[in-house]
Amino acid sequence: MEQITDRVREVLTDHDGDVDAAQAALIKSAIPDVMALFKASRASGRYEHSDFPPTADILRKKSQKGADEIWEGRPKWRNPAVFAAAKQGTRFEVTALDMNAAYLSALKCWLPIGQLREDTSGVHDSKKSGVHLITPADWEQPDLPNPLGNRIEPGQLWVTESTLRQLLACSRKGLAGPPVLHLSLVSGASEALLERLRRALADVRRTALAEGDTLTVEYVKAMYAKFVSTIGESSANREIRRPDWMHIIRAKAFANLWMKAEKARLAGLTVVEMSGTDELHVVGDWRSVFGEGRDLHEVKAKKTYTLGGK
Repeated sequence: MEQITDRVREVLTDHDGDVDAAQAALIKSAIPDVMALFKASRASGRYEHSDFPPTADILRKKSQKGADEIWEGRPKWRNPAVFAAAKQGTRFEVTALDMNAAYLSALKCWLPIGQLREDTSGVHDSKKSGVHLITPADWEQPDLPNPLGNRIEPGQLWVTESTLRQLLACSRKGLAGPPVLHLSLVSGASEALLERLRRALADVRRTALAEGDTLTVEYVKAMYAKFVSTIGESSANREIRRPDWMHIIRAKAFANLWMKAEKARLAGLTVVEMSGTDELHVVGDWRSVFGEGRDLHEVKAKKTYTLGGK
């Protein structure tokens, strides 16, 4: 935590107390700063992770601006029954909820430690992590979004560890059948590789919010957002190349949002819409289900609106 707060004070001093100039400088240095913080957080780590393992073909971009073959499960869903009823004149009072620091929360996920290696057993090993070629089961829960997100094409697809674990959890709950696992590229894994980094960023963010320190809040946001966006195949970060980590973290953010939707439905709320990493629209007394605020375990109301009616 001191490494973060000392850096903020140093840059603010260098810019003679000019908050805007200091913020621009901190955001510009966010990538090397967060990588230094990550290295410090791993100094006494239990595992020695690989920064530049060989990249599997499915994790390579097909062109400079193209994509690789991994499906992250990004949601874009609307409740068909609610929107059909709204068209017929039924009135719904909807609240759009915003999840706080979605990618920061998602740093707590199962990440592969070393090089991904092929596993053809067809059995998921909970002590490993990576990417998986699956055929998903049909999703027949019309009032709850599919954990696979906005996917239309049927058949096999490559998903990350975060998505596979979510699909398996749904199967255990009886929400869908289990996915068929055809092939895995995995390594021994840990859920704690980024935990010290996550806690430091979360704790500094919490203190900064309480003190109204927007400079530090924006700096922390830049660090975790740029960490996730540049640890894949990015020329902006030459200290690590782990596209598998990038996809797994992003998919975990989507899985966390899905779990919020499931929690809302189980509590009797109507889930109206879910999209992106952090947006959940519901009908009902959401404050009885979720804590309101800006901490990681809380949500905040983005807007309220009326859907349908005369």
